[in-house]
Amino acid sequence: MDIVSVILGGGRGTRLFPLTLHRSKPAVPIGGKYRLIDIPVSNCVNNGIKKILVLTQYNSESLNRHVGQTYRFDRFSDGFVSILAAEQTPENTDWFQGTADAVRQGLVHILSQNPEMVLILSGDQLYRMDFTDFVEDFIASKADISIATKPVTTEEAPSLGIMQVGTDGLIKGFVEKPSLEKLSGLTSDQKGVSEEKPYLGSMGIYLFKPDVLRRILMEEDRDKTDFGKEIIPDAIERYKVTSYLFDGYWSDIGTISSFFKANIDMAMPKPEFDLYSNFTPLYTRARALPGARIKNTKLNNSIVCGASDISGADIENSIIGIRSYIGNGSVIKNSINMGTDFWREQYKKSGAEVTSPSLGIGRNCIIENTILDKNVRIGNDVKLVNKKGLDYFDGDGLYIRDGIIVVPKGVTIADGTEL
Repeated sequence: MDIVSVILGGGRGTRLFPLTLHRSKPAVPIGGKYRLIDIPVSNCVNNGIKKILVLTQYNSESLNRHVGQTYRFDRFSDGFVSILAAEQTPENTDWFQGTADAVRQGLVHILSQNPEMVLILSGDQLYRMDFTDFVEDFIASKADISIATKPVTTEEAPSLGIMQVGTDGLIKGFVEKPSLEKLSGLTSDQKGVSEEKPYLGSMGIYLFKPDVLRRILMEEDRDKTDFGKEIIPDAIERYKVTSYLFDGYWSDIGTISSFFKANIDMAMPKPEFDLYSNFTPLYTRARALPGARIKNTKLNNSIVCGASDISGADIENSIIGIRSYIGNGSVIKNSINMGTDFWREQYKKSGAEVTSPSLGIGRNCIIENTILDKNVRIGNDVKLVNKKGLDYFDGDGLYIRDGIIVVPKGVTIADGTEL
């Protein structure tokens, strides 16, 4: 089948602030060496879908650079991963107003590929999915639109679009992010629903017949801007919209707490998103980096990425990103250190290293329940432990969200700082 995949680059990503202070959500690093955009692109490539368009708008420079440096098919293939940035045309003079509006403004480029199906994905989710099964179910059901769904708990339901699905797989109702009071009556009869997980949540993954997508966006619902809130609920009344049940791991990386949990879980003995068994490639930018150099260090339930230089540290339940520097006597627990974009010595020689401390984590630091973004400089004797147990805090280069300390990209923390 000739399928075009459209990956939505996301908006401001306010719930992931301050990780989105300098980048869009899909460009946020994950797992030590990847970025969130690598997840949907890898899922496509592993399933033979090699015509991929990424719609971007907000803080998109680093995302555009990563995609351009990473995904290049050979000259004898018709595959591509291309950026579709928000653009002004005689027909569209505004920026993207929502997910549906983003696809609408890029529709001329999408349909120019003459696809048999259009697969719409989010750029800020963590999952592995066999799109081949999804496509086969779409064809067999003779659907106009199909939505990937997942059983969810009562606690999870208010943050998702919830569908009512009959035994025939047809979607009868759709409510975007219902309140707990409105959940009554939204249970489904589809196989896979249980007492523990009585609702079916939308994964934000859609398959469209191209002509149906064109009619909805360009003729019937030109004033509608969002798939979940407007397009899908209206389409159920006019088209055959089916549910495709997915029973694997899926996480919507929408908040600091969900991002933190998904990362830390990767380092656990039996992670839900397992990079080490049932291996399927997760692609990212190829780097010619040496292995990690580790001296007199205790490691437990942690992932340490290439070119890291660690001496005399104690690291537990943590992700240590590429080119991480950790000094003697430092303790890192339940934390994410995204590493650096530069070699420390090269950075010094370039003249950019004009202040102390240097890139990385200094000596005798204690870092717990913390996210250190790229290129941070943590001085000696720094303690980031949230000793007051705050849930929310805005400080000078230090933030707390959902009880988790976040140090934004490029921030310097002076010797002896405590939080």
